[in-house]
Amino acid sequence: MTGDPEKDLDQHSAKEQVNDSNPDHTSQKCDIEATAGMAQGTSTPDPFVVDWDGPDDPHNPFNWTTFKKYRQLVGMAFNTFLTPLSSSMFAPAEADVLDQFGYHDNMLGAFAVSIFVLGYMVGPLIIAPMSELYGRVPSYHTCNVLFLIFTIACAVANTMPQLFVFRFLAGVVGSCPLTIGSGTAADMIVREKRAGVMAIWAMGPILGPVVGPIAGGFVAESIGWRWIFWIITIASGVIIVFTLICYRESYAPVILERKAAQLRKKTGDKRYRSKYDRGETPPQVFIRAMKRPFKLLFLSPIVFLMALFAAVTYGYLYLMFTTITAIFMKNYGFTQGTSGLAYIGFGVGSIIGLIISGRVANHIAKTHSAKGCFKPESRLMPMLIGCWFLPIGLFWYGWSAQARTHWIVPILGTGAFGIGLMCVFMSVNTYLVDSYLIHAASVTAANAVLRSLVGAILPLAGPSMYSALGLGWGNSLLAFISLALCLVPLLFKMYGERIRTYPRFQLSL
Repeated sequence: MTGDPEKDLDQHSAKEQVNDSNPDHTSQKCDIEATAGMAQGTSTPDPFVVDWDGPDDPHNPFNWTTFKKYRQLVGMAFNTFLTPLSSSMFAPAEADVLDQFGYHDNMLGAFAVSIFVLGYMVGPLIIAPMSELYGRVPSYHTCNVLFLIFTIACAVANTMPQLFVFRFLAGVVGSCPLTIGSGTAADMIVREKRAGVMAIWAMGPILGPVVGPIAGGFVAESIGWRWIFWIITIASGVIIVFTLICYRESYAPVILERKAAQLRKKTGDKRYRSKYDRGETPPQVFIRAMKRPFKLLFLSPIVFLMALFAAVTYGYLYLMFTTITAIFMKNYGFTQGTSGLAYIGFGVGSIIGLIISGRVANHIAKTHSAKGCFKPESRLMPMLIGCWFLPIGLFWYGWSAQARTHWIVPILGTGAFGIGLMCVFMSVNTYLVDSYLIHAASVTAANAVLRSLVGAILPLAGPSMYSALGLGWGNSLLAFISLALCLVPLLFKMYGERIRTYPRFQLSL
């Protein structure tokens, strides 16, 4: 949009002449138009409606250079890795903290870990609408600085309640990269390559909690639990410097609104407006954006059931995190430091699941796009097969740990669980993002709210459940639940498109 009506109309005509025979270009065009929420071929005759300057506009994040995109994605991957790392790195130090503050209730120790994840439930409800109102980059920077402050507060906490409060607040702001990370990837990457990029982003939420206890066990044993937070503080400071240099705004509505504001200022004509502008005030936009995750979660069966599957899986992960240290110390004689090595199975399994699901999803998306039959349900194939590793891993881990077989056997079971975990996590995120592309941050927030609630509460039941049922039947109960949920991706593979396009479930967002 240049301000010259004839030139703008010429640019718009040029945009309509994109060569549809090029699959990559076609995909990019479809993603741009899906982001706009417009049907292909729809024109915008109003010369004061600000749009991209043709399909090759360098300001459009889809047209950024590869270096610019991947510089931001690498920063985002490290950013997303750090906060989940903080969530679980503290787990091996539960007993030390309880001793120092004079408490002896194991549930309080588990709560000190899971309260951080409870913050993940609150944060997305604020961060997602803020990112859609003011942009991704201000949200990242603000939350990164606050995360640094609250982590320092955890390191110097003098009472258990102080530690609870600051851990919760750190979780609230630490949820930022988890909430808008998938949206940032969707802002820049065409669908044929999106699954692979999402795989890089997904390493943070999965590998962070896995690496955390491994490092945390040795840190707590050698230099004390407070140094866990000081190490995270140092890493957070490095991330802040890196993101300040590398991050650029990628959310199309915010970029076009800034462009419209520049035109209004330059020309003095107040009629210029972004094509996304609904004529609402910022408070109205914020309130509507705050309602959107709840609408998606409770009024869309696709979002609810997929988020429920991811939530149960995530809850299992944190339940095992808060109990595995004690199990390996009691059953296998591991020390506090070496008990962290029991988490390696999760890490190796997650990496295997990450590689498989990313490659398969990208191949399917590219093949289906070339045939012209791509739809969000194309993302579900890795999950259809991979989800069955969840119950297999749970049965394997539970009964082998109860029988006190060699320590490698239950760790291999957690590896199988990790494969299933990553296949579910990846497929759910890419499926929901492709289903609600323009509202990627909101649908990710809806997913994160339910996932974080279950991830925070379920670990509190772990000690009581294992005490009553034992490791074998306790994990078998979890496995039977996951077996039932394995029918969800099959349901949506067969009927997902029909449910997604059913008029009753077309939401006003």
